[in-house]
Amino acid sequence: MSVYWTISRNTFRELIRQPIYLVLMVSSSVFMLFLASLYYAGAEEDASMVHSGVLATLWLTGLLTAVVGASTSIGEEVETGTALAVLSKPVGRLTFILGKFTGLAGALTMQCFSGSLSALLATRMAFDVYGSPDYPAIVIMASAILLAFAMGLGINFFMMRPFVGPTVWSQITCMILGFVGINFLSRSWGPQPFGTDLDHRMILALVLIMMALWLIAGIAIACSTRLGWIPTLVVCLGLFLIGLVSDYFFLGYAPNNKVDGQSWPTLSYPIGSYFGWLMRSP
Repeated sequence: MSVYWTISRNTFRELIRQPIYLVLMVSSSVFMLFLASLYYAGAEEDASMVHSGVLATLWLTGLLTAVVGASTSIGEEVETGTALAVLSKPVGRLTFILGKFTGLAGALTMQCFSGSLSALLATRMAFDVYGSPDYPAIVIMASAILLAFAMGLGINFFMMRPFVGPTVWSQITCMILGFVGINFLSRSWGPQPFGTDLDHRMILALVLIMMALWLIAGIAIACSTRLGWIPTLVVCLGLFLIGLVSDYFFLGYAPNNKVDGQSWPTLSYPIGSYFGWLMRSP
């Protein structure tokens, strides 16, 4: 068991030290805040447009992190022979793969947590055509991100430590402090109870996205044992697109071929019948 946790910990540390990890984490947060600061003409659907945009941003950056992380932690080690050197020790293949997956899932969870802070903040910042940008949120969160980079530079210069790893932890810390501070302030810089303007329904959606990213991480880990990062990305995107159209194929098995009053094509019925029979089989 100690070998499993050692592999997981080393994989996690290796991934958060990758420059692409820091770039994706910071750029996704900045882009989500940017989406929430724009003027829209959404016919009273401005908030919904912002919510959809931030969730899509969080999902896509998590997908890229999963694919790149899996290719880095397994694909490159297989090519360079590092994986063979590890497996030549008393380390089973299952332990090795599960340890890599746990480390990647931990890195994805930390990135998703950072993005979730920005996504929740975007629900407060969203406004209609008659509103105005949330300047306290923009100023404080931008200052937190810049402060984290300054802390990473200081640690790198004065303590001679790598730049990326400490900067990632600084980003997490500064974003948490900035998020808490913003939620105690109103749009007019006045005090207010914590979380007054947040849409707490977003939390459930963020949890579901994080679980979906864990699933994608497992698929990416499996693909990386045989494929490069581009084929792995194609496979993960293909499975994602198949999931988007799965309703068309599987909901035809619903009683009377209708769901929520909507008729579904009879073409999907044989496929749905097969899977329904498979689920009922002992």
